[in-house]
Amino acid sequence: MITAVLVTLAASILLCGLYLQLALRWQIVATPDARSSHHVPTPHGGGAPMLLAFTLGLLVAAALLGSWAPGYLVLAGLAMLLMLLGIADDLWSLSVPLRFGAYGLSCLAAAWYLLPLPAMGGPLWGVVLVAGVALAMLWLVNLYNFMDGIDGIAAIQCLLACSAAALLSWRTGGYEYALFCLLLAASQLGFLVWNWPPARLFMGDAGSIPTGFLLAGLALSGAVSGQLSLACWLVLLAAFITDASWTLCWRLVTGQAVTRPHRLHAYQRLSRRWGSHLRVDMALAGMICGWLLPLAWMAQIYPHYAFLLVILAYLPLLVGMAKTRPVA
Repeated sequence: MITAVLVTLAASILLCGLYLQLALRWQIVATPDARSSHHVPTPHGGGAPMLLAFTLGLLVAAALLGSWAPGYLVLAGLAMLLMLLGIADDLWSLSVPLRFGAYGLSCLAAAWYLLPLPAMGGPLWGVVLVAGVALAMLWLVNLYNFMDGIDGIAAIQCLLACSAAALLSWRTGGYEYALFCLLLAASQLGFLVWNWPPARLFMGDAGSIPTGFLLAGLALSGAVSGQLSLACWLVLLAAFITDASWTLCWRLVTGQAVTRPHRLHAYQRLSRRWGSHLRVDMALAGMICGWLLPLAWMAQIYPHYAFLLVILAYLPLLVGMAKTRPVA
């Protein structure tokens, strides 16, 4: 297990570094726009080598420890397809309907494969269940893309959430699940070497979309298999879910065009107020490690209190969002 994790980490650092040199040579750069929190053109698309390193780690783990369960292969395969779509979007700016349709079909395929057939209610209930879960996954995919707006934040969220998920699932005997989480975390850590503020390389849609999809898939897989409860994932991802969901709802209520680029998320406003991406990243890391991880651990240990613990995780975040209402 350790060998596969270390190979993934080393490969992510190396491949992202090599890609950075190619991106600079070929001028594959993100130009600052209305949504950007950076001020100079910066190479993007670093999610591609990051996901390739993750895939290499899966192959090394399979060679050393045996083949993966089919569900993990489905998630990894769909994530790679989304990575390819992200590369195309980063290069040629694909249409919103095309991208959204591909995201939705990927989430639908994952939900259909991972969810067990309902014992009662007939086929109609099964269709409703799969569609509802796919919509929830689709929201996580999109919100992860929304939240990838300052240096380091998306990689730090995934790194800490997956590391925590691996720790929590390991104690329940979910070793394969824990390893999958650790490999994803290692690939994000390798990318973070180049994305640490001030970032030299951005993740782009090639990284943020597959990462959001994999996190959604892991949440569903853990809940279905019993290796990690959905409550734990809701707690570990609470900061991203709250910021993206609150901001979208606020923009809808105030009649703003929700498809228009903006910098109104709480993390973006904090980065401008503090004049630092790193301070926001450290605040997120401190929140996850000092507040959300202990609550997720309690939700795993005491499942009867999981609902109350999820509320406890979100309540201060919602209060904070309400008190710091954005200004359009």
